[in-house]
Amino acid sequence: MDNIAVLAAVGLLSGVLAGFLGIGGGTILVPIMVQLGFTPVAAVATSSLAILVTSLTGSLQNWRMGYLSPKKVLLIGFPALITAQIGVVLANVFPDYWLLFAFGMLLVLNVYLVGLRKRVVMQAQAQGDGSLAATAPETTTMNPTLARLVTGGSAGFLAGLFGVGGGVIMVPLQILLLGEKIKTAVQTSLGVIVITAISACVGHAVSGNVRFDAGLLIGVGGLLGVQVSTRFLPKLPDRVVSLLFRGMLGLLSIYIFWQAWSTYSSQ
Repeated sequence: MDNIAVLAAVGLLSGVLAGFLGIGGGTILVPIMVQLGFTPVAAVATSSLAILVTSLTGSLQNWRMGYLSPKKVLLIGFPALITAQIGVVLANVFPDYWLLFAFGMLLVLNVYLVGLRKRVVMQAQAQGDGSLAATAPETTTMNPTLARLVTGGSAGFLAGLFGVGGGVIMVPLQILLLGEKIKTAVQTSLGVIVITAISACVGHAVSGNVRFDAGLLIGVGGLLGVQVSTRFLPKLPDRVVSLLFRGMLGLLSIYIFWQAWSTYSSQ
């Protein structure tokens, strides 16, 4: 198999990001695999397998350290399990350039959502005692059960459609709708990604889209990376984690739009 060293290095990077940012790593895996010659749908499908390995390893580590709530994971993960299959079906229907363009728009939306939550909390703090814990409930107006359904359903759909674990939308929605602190949202997100990745991977495998050799190789690299990042995450300030998350999304959105244009121009 070509590009073994590159795929292993990409897996290592995706694992580090998974632990720090609560994403499965698909946000970097998909565009890089497209650059390496994978078709977008094959990149999406293979990414889901690698994400399964990485997220499972990271979540087990978080659980052993006492930073993961299985109840929160299941409440968000159940709707995600169902909607992931809808995403898989649509991934086989959309033209490649539309799939990439929609992915780029998703990343831009998430930069906005995280920023929106930050502004809402700052406004609430200006009116209250300055405590994030105290102001978070006041900034969430949606019923918690409905909020978890929306968060999990959106994450599952995106996992199947784009080959991401769903963390790029799950982390902002947990912050915005459930009032979670960013590190708690990151850790819960990584647990839910195990569920969405299983569903998406099975759906794509049935369709024959998964490159198992590449997916497992990337997954092993991610397994090593996530062991490092999950241990360091609790030591980082929330502000640093937020800046890392938003900065990564902004850079990737630019790259994805370029990929979408290149794919469209070549047809």
